[in-house]
Amino acid sequence: QVQLVESGGGLVQAGGSLRLSCATSGSRFKVNDMGWGRQAPGKQRELVAFITSDGITNYAESVKGRFTISRDNAKNTIYLQMNSLKPEDTAVYYCSADFGWRGGTYWGQGTQVTVSS
Repeated sequence: QVQLVESGGGLVQAGGSLRLSCATSGSRFKVNDMGWGRQAPGKQRELVAFITSDGITNYAESVKGRFTISRDNAKNTIYLQMNSLKPEDTAVYYCSADFGWRGGTYWGQGTQVTVSS
């Protein structure tokens, strides 16, 4: 059974930093792209950042220059370093992992990030 386990969320003041982690396990297929999405109350889930297996990254405009995604392929783990956090970054953050057309795409359970003003 494929599992994505996120950690690192919490409450932080505006301007502060948090680091999220997401570890995958349970798939017999190689993990390809991985990413982070977020969903704020009353809003649709949006993709925040993703990273390919080769380390190519892409970010939503709203987080460019503040968030950094990275991965450790040996551990099947990705990270999201979030700096200069704003109240509008408050959301549940979800990790995603793509295992190709045979393995499928999965999302984690989410971790709450709350930024106070």
